Amino acid sequence: MAEAPAARRARARKILKRLAQVYPKATIALRFSTPLELLVATILAAQCTDERVNEVTPSLFKKYRTARDYAGADPTTLEEECRSTGFYKAKARSILGATRMLVERWGGQVPGTLEDLVQLPGVGHKTANVVLGNAYGS
Repeated sequence: MAEAPAARRARARKILKRLAQVYPKATIALRFSTPLELLVATILAAQCTDERVNEVTPSLFKKYRTARDYAGADPTTLEEECRSTGFYKAKARSILGATRMLVERWGGQVPGTLEDLVQLPGVGHKTANVVLGNAYGS
């Protein structure tokens, strides 16, 4: 028999409480200051180590401060800036597509819901949940 939704939520809360007790200082390894920075870092982290991403993102975050900055970036330049993370053409394409959509639909702000985040190019449930959990605490 399938577990009832209320029972599943209660079990999840209990598990999360235990994990917080065992790992009280657990944090994400990606370094970021804003939801946009985390979104970009998480896109870059696909098939790449967080350490490598953390080497690439400081210069990106300094150069591209807003979604509009990324959206207007030269694709070839952005590819080169992302090259060392692997799959750089696809990652640059995802960053450009996501940030263009952020500008067009959300005034350049990263939305705070799963439903909206997964509409962004290159953003699936995993990336969306990383952003929600670490940038928005939900």
